[in-house]
Amino acid sequence: MTIDPAQWRRFQRLRWSTYAILILAYMLVYFHRMAPGVVASELMATFQTSGAALGSLAAMYYYIYTAMQIPAGVLADTLGARISVTLGCLIAGVGSILFGLAETFAVASSGRFLVGLGVSVVFVGLMRSNTQWFSERNFGFLSGITLLLGNLGSILAAGPLALLLDVTSWRGVFVGIGVLSLFNALLTWLFVRSRPEDAGLPSVRELEGLVSHPERHRHWVIDLHGVFVTRAVWPSFFLMFGITGSFFAFAGLWGVPLMRDTFGLDRTAASLYTTAALAGFALGCLAMGSLSDWLGRRKPVLIATTALSVLAWLALILVPWGPGWSGFLLYAVLGFSGGGFVVGYAAAKEVVAPGVAGMAIALVNTGLFLGAAIMQPAFGWAMDLTWDGTLVDGVRRYALGDYHNGLWLSAGFALLGLIAALFVRETRCRNLTVAG
Repeated sequence: MTIDPAQWRRFQRLRWSTYAILILAYMLVYFHRMAPGVVASELMATFQTSGAALGSLAAMYYYIYTAMQIPAGVLADTLGARISVTLGCLIAGVGSILFGLAETFAVASSGRFLVGLGVSVVFVGLMRSNTQWFSERNFGFLSGITLLLGNLGSILAAGPLALLLDVTSWRGVFVGIGVLSLFNALLTWLFVRSRPEDAGLPSVRELEGLVSHPERHRHWVIDLHGVFVTRAVWPSFFLMFGITGSFFAFAGLWGVPLMRDTFGLDRTAASLYTTAALAGFALGCLAMGSLSDWLGRRKPVLIATTALSVLAWLALILVPWGPGWSGFLLYAVLGFSGGGFVVGYAAAKEVVAPGVAGMAIALVNTGLFLGAAIMQPAFGWAMDLTWDGTLVDGVRRYALGDYHNGLWLSAGFALLGLIAALFVRETRCRNLTVAG
């Protein structure tokens, strides 16, 4: 299909403005996700919590995020990214402001719950938008660059946030990020379009000289059931449950306290190690997504990266390391190997009909956040089992052996992810349910 230059320029402008606004929303998702790890000591002191209780507060985000992934997929496939992400940013903004102003643990938990509820729809909406505005053959690379850019939010929630806390309070940070979320909601409503056809433009497949994928005509309940009974989707679910769930739990809460408690680093210095892990994760997403597209294969990339993740967890337990290059290297390798999970989204969406890609992505994403929701408090619970009662300024101080308890749990989760990768169906980077 031919398109006149003016229409093509409009297509490009709308494609990239939509992508940019949704990416900003996604960066805020990562900031909300990872920030509690940097302010862990302030939260423990403010609300007088144990390690398990702090893990539960941080994981409140993951509990609702996990429960909302399937509804998020339904919303993305039915209402579209524009409506779902606008509503999500509004709710997250209110929740973040409430969290920043909270005077009690219960109110803080409520704010964290609203944040998780709001941001739960952003990623699936963004990925569904990508399937509408970009070519299928570049989905692995696009997913990688999406995760790379999104992870800038998590990087900002590590070292830069620690520096910011030297000049402002943790409360001011969360109120400010809540206001930014509200502004992003306005941008989404005004400028985002869920698909080219909503702006009177041809679809991407039409521009490539192909027939557009058929629209959904069945009730979403029937489509959702079809996704659930597609066995080839589930290996990606368990891969993300084990590999990425354990990594997010560590980087989002326990990575900074480990360096602080066991090696005596201050918060700013300790946060540099989680910054390295998150930077490695972002680069791993881009590299593995691009490599998968280049190879034309999904499964080998997933097996290799999950195996490396298991080795990285074991190295944190069994190999002598400490502050400096060895610590930075292990944190970075842990993040880089975890970044391979991004290929799982492509593997999942390529075994279901294109019209339900959002539901498939949401289902496997549920595994990721279910894993994180379980691992954040479980890691703290495992440490509490052998904690010797040491308190510093009213905050529990854990020994290296206590952290090893949590790291063994993480390694076990990663092993489950590796086993799941062995059962991923190879799609050779094309949708198996359609011809052409």
